[in-house]
Amino acid sequence: MTKMTQSTPNPQIQPTDPASPAPLSAEAIGRLSSQGCVATDWARVKIAPGTDLSLIRNVEFEGDVAIGLLDRSRYERCMVSDALLRDSTLGNGVRVRHVAGGISGATIGDEAVIENTARIHYDLDPDCAVGRRIGVLDETGAREVVIYPGLSAQSALLMARSRRIVAEEIYTQTQEYIDSLHLSRGIGTRAVIQDCGTLHNVSVDPDVRIEGATALSNGSIFNNADSGNPAIAYVGHGVNADSFIIEDAIVDAGVTLRNCYVGQGVKLEKGFTAHDSLFFANSQFENGEACAVFAGPYTVSMHKGTLLIGCQTSFMNAGSSTNQSNHMYKLGPVHWGVLERGVKTSSGSYLMLGANIGAFSLLMGQHKTHPDSREFPFSYLFGDPQGATVVVPAVMLRSCGLLRDELKWPSRDRRVTLRRPLHDKVIFDVLTPPTVDAMIEALNIIRPMLSRPADDDHYHRYKGMKLSRASLDRAMKLYHLGIMKYLSLVLRPEEGDADWQFPARPDDAQTLVLDGSPWADVAGLPMPRPLLEQACRAESVEAREQIFREAFSDYETLQRRWIAARFPDTLRCSAADIIHGAREFDRLVELDRTTYRDSLSAELAMLAL
Repeated sequence: MTKMTQSTPNPQIQPTDPASPAPLSAEAIGRLSSQGCVATDWARVKIAPGTDLSLIRNVEFEGDVAIGLLDRSRYERCMVSDALLRDSTLGNGVRVRHVAGGISGATIGDEAVIENTARIHYDLDPDCAVGRRIGVLDETGAREVVIYPGLSAQSALLMARSRRIVAEEIYTQTQEYIDSLHLSRGIGTRAVIQDCGTLHNVSVDPDVRIEGATALSNGSIFNNADSGNPAIAYVGHGVNADSFIIEDAIVDAGVTLRNCYVGQGVKLEKGFTAHDSLFFANSQFENGEACAVFAGPYTVSMHKGTLLIGCQTSFMNAGSSTNQSNHMYKLGPVHWGVLERGVKTSSGSYLMLGANIGAFSLLMGQHKTHPDSREFPFSYLFGDPQGATVVVPAVMLRSCGLLRDELKWPSRDRRVTLRRPLHDKVIFDVLTPPTVDAMIEALNIIRPMLSRPADDDHYHRYKGMKLSRASLDRAMKLYHLGIMKYLSLVLRPEEGDADWQFPARPDDAQTLVLDGSPWADVAGLPMPRPLLEQACRAESVEAREQIFREAFSDYETLQRRWIAARFPDTLRCSAADIIHGAREFDRLVELDRTTYRDSLSAELAMLAL
């Protein structure tokens, strides 16, 4: 006999519309009894009017049970058999079959399908991980992020990186925002749960598919796709997750999660494991491991033996056996670091945290001296035999791979099918105010270094890093050309335009300081620091997100104003100089592409049959 049972009423259950379950008549009770059904209290059993009672046989009702409209024409979509339902509400056309341990405390939407599943059960008023704090970066919990549906990479970074007093205010505002959401708990319309183990306190949005998951506990799976568009949200075979939010993301093929937020367009597959980590727009992880990682947009790690731990990334690509350490066996795993936009790591690279690696740099070898290369973006960083860092600045600027990356990122945006506002605000440009400002500062650092002789080992030293004189000479040229290329893209001077002028500096001193202030790359969104400070002072989650949206939409205008206020006289060039510098930059990139193609052709010739 199938048993529907629960001894304690659940006040959260609400009747479904349009055919709301109603108390049974004496005739209906007699009909069900004749079909082998029993109830501890028939007054607590409700079935939608018009239901074909012949479809309900050999069921034992215990506690509050509500069943939506079941009719013969939709028999294959509404069969309730081999299941134990406790204190549950079923929508129209639900199919529940072969649930070994039963279903309790659930609200199941119209046309949902639940088959071959061990058990689905809910405690009273579960949070389903909404509002949970994740101890990202610093594993001791000093940099917690509150997770909730709609969490953007930008808001998350503010929580993780702000001073504690600011973060606590953001926590309070976030909880107020969560309380205002009135989130439902249960299984949404047209959701599919098949061939799974136990689901405990897992909220499932409409149209979400869960197939073959091993065990899911205390989590939410959100689908933000417009009605009629296919849902991105999917949880697949062998997934084991506890305390998680998965939002418009794919988690499949043996992934294990503990205390994680998985954001829009993210793919986690092939046995990847993670704890206390956040994954944002279009990141992709396979095989390896993440611990306390803030994986900003387009972070990619595909290889076994790769460990990312205690670091913040965006647009990163981790090579095989990339490794990091955040524990020196003194005060615990308190060390963490930042890999700025576009950092790549080679196979077998190692980085001792804390460290800050400059944007679009390539990290090779072992680095044990906590390098801080922020002021030298687009660099090669080699680890010498003693674990010190040798910097070859600017050489990544001429790489043809940078332009390839800039073009491929938008084309690989899995979020666009949602047709809804996207949570993470992402600027795909390689040359941005933060990276260009770093290049300007690099020129100011390199000039005085070149005026002094090198050390006895023929290296110049800066913050413990080693730089050769030849590499510094080359960097002066490359950084200058990179800046000219940026100006050509933003200001678009035309050759032969006699009226073109470099944007004039603001006359007002306050405007000059405001527009010329440093920028920050906030998890994929470059924005002026004054706006970032406004976001920190915002009085609500909505107000904060509005600041980020405006920074995103006004990006082009803001960077033109920044150029006008920030650029020194030595870089306020004529249109002819900017165009010439941009062409020289393009020539070097094309030379790199040609050299690479020639090398590839030689390799293919060597390998030919």
